[in-house]
Amino acid sequence: MFGIRYLCGKLGVSPAGFYKWQRRAESAQARANRDLSKEIQQLYAEHDGNYGSPRIYAALREQGKRVNHKRVTRLMRDMGLVGKVSKLYRSKPLAENPCITVGNQKLLETPPQSANQQWAGDITYLKVNGQWLYLAVIIDLYSRGIVGWELSKYRTAAVTVAALRKALLYRDVRPGMIFHSDRGAEYGAHLFQDELKRAGIRPSMNRPKHMTDNAHVESFFKTMKTESFKGLSFESITQLRMTLSCYIDDYYNTKRHHSSLGYTNPRAFERMAA
Repeated sequence: MFGIRYLCGKLGVSPAGFYKWQRRAESAQARANRDLSKEIQQLYAEHDGNYGSPRIYAALREQGKRVNHKRVTRLMRDMGLVGKVSKLYRSKPLAENPCITVGNQKLLETPPQSANQQWAGDITYLKVNGQWLYLAVIIDLYSRGIVGWELSKYRTAAVTVAALRKALLYRDVRPGMIFHSDRGAEYGAHLFQDELKRAGIRPSMNRPKHMTDNAHVESFFKTMKTESFKGLSFESITQLRMTLSCYIDDYYNTKRHHSSLGYTNPRAFERMAA
């Protein structure tokens, strides 16, 4: 063990100065940083590590805290708190579409100015006990909220129709609304297109070789898999369905801050515009 005088000499400080520093009371700034760090840790845990410093900062401001975003960033860095980072997941080519295809009608319209003007849908793969399942979602392009979703063992038009029917059950849709999708058979099938026609919804599809035409839904899938499923495995479809419900219905739509919405959640965003 080294003595205090020896260590102070190595550090270039006087023993008297060291003892004075040791007896000094904690500063107001240090206490404030300690209290703020606890609040940051609480928010970080509440959102399961999904939030980086921008969303933590927005959440603190929403709570009425007057803080600087650089201070939040520094404290999180000091505590080693980093938001989850997305990664690429398995993708498969679209099933051949022998049915209906249409042009990208969304490109001909201005961005939506209220809810239920433009929806978009897509399908992704999720694994349960070694088996791939299929999740179809519908997103409102105004609020980025998920307005309908369905999980199935089969990638057919039935799963996309089920998601659409759920959305129509809870949303006030007027004739002329746009529904955008890729050019897959699940959306081009007469079963799905007839469902759109009955509701007075105009179909819209990606341009050939333009995957970014449906970027908002792709972004949601990447966010969902990173925040909700990273490191998890599922033994049953029931377990997966419960996890999806908790994430989409109880978290993503109602609590998660979205940078594109001014760091509010989809439900609150729609209420503010009502």
